[in-house]
Amino acid sequence: MSRPAVLAPDGGQQGATVPATVPATMPATMPATMRAAVLRGPGDVVVEERAVPRPGPGEVVVRVSSVGVCGSDTHYYDHGRIGRFVVESPLVLGHEAAGEVAALGPGVTSPAVGQRVSVEPGVPDLTCPQCLAGRYNLCPGMRFFATPPIDGAFAEYVVVHAAFAHPVPDTVGDDAAALLEPLSVGIWACRRGGVGPGSRVLVTGAGPIGLVSVQAALAFGATEVVVSDVNPARLALARDLGATEVVDARTARVTDLPRPPQVLLECSGHPGATGEAVRALDRAGRAVLVGMGGDELALPLSVVQERELEVTGTFRYAGTWPTAIPLVAAGRIDLDRLVTGAYGLDQAEAALTAGRTDPESVKVVVHPQV
Repeated sequence: MSRPAVLAPDGGQQGATVPATVPATMPATMPATMRAAVLRGPGDVVVEERAVPRPGPGEVVVRVSSVGVCGSDTHYYDHGRIGRFVVESPLVLGHEAAGEVAALGPGVTSPAVGQRVSVEPGVPDLTCPQCLAGRYNLCPGMRFFATPPIDGAFAEYVVVHAAFAHPVPDTVGDDAAALLEPLSVGIWACRRGGVGPGSRVLVTGAGPIGLVSVQAALAFGATEVVVSDVNPARLALARDLGATEVVDARTARVTDLPRPPQVLLECSGHPGATGEAVRALDRAGRAVLVGMGGDELALPLSVVQERELEVTGTFRYAGTWPTAIPLVAAGRIDLDRLVTGAYGLDQAEAALTAGRTDPESVKVVVHPQV
């Protein structure tokens, strides 16, 4: 039995198939148990001792060095569910992860033990029509970290398919390697919106996804990137990261911009902000709905029709790490600038609630080995 080949972004195969009869490489120094921060119910996180996972065919074990805290983690902590995904049994949160390969499963020759990697946290089935069409983010059989019932990365070790453990150079630090995941959301949004050289882009919401979307849009060649938010500290950070103009939504409106944007990257999830931003778009503009708000949204239909606007959703990403890694390694995108706090695994609960107590908090990370 062979490990399935993975489709690369260009349609080729990412690595040749390797016989799965090669025994797993488990270093003698690998501990038998590890710590993991486990969500037992809303507002209830405890650190437990668990067995270190062993890799199956085509998999690697990653010793986790950094995990970003996402809004979805906080939502699960607060409510125990997101839409149809319900925490019905103890769940390890965290899906923005990076670390070092610690062990190889049968058939794996790359990445090597000791290689630093960024973890792409969703592994598709690789065989469904969506995967075969290159849209593996839409795979109905996707197994995604920290989405019930799949455990995430608030743990000292995780197992992931070898093709989704992306090697990173030493010029990319551990925190930045973990934050390649939210950057991938921004890159995918830019692709969905057709951002390119000379684009005029409006980003609504200056949270972590909005801020990486600003940087991604600039890296894609946008010459005007306007950011709207109600938080002055985040607007100042957006300006530092290259935004050409910022709009304080408490006192100004994006519909009053001197030049209408061609692309909207809506990252706030706020219904009012979304409706106003759609009205701000130029004719034949493109609106990409990235932020997660309510289940339903009222759109100004007459504006969409009369201006022939394109409105699209976006769901995670596909084939983005090969773009994200060199952009960060070359200094074109600064992910470390987003990190406003770091916590040990025993402080996971504090990390999940940091945004409530600090209005200047942007992105916090958990270091499981601390």
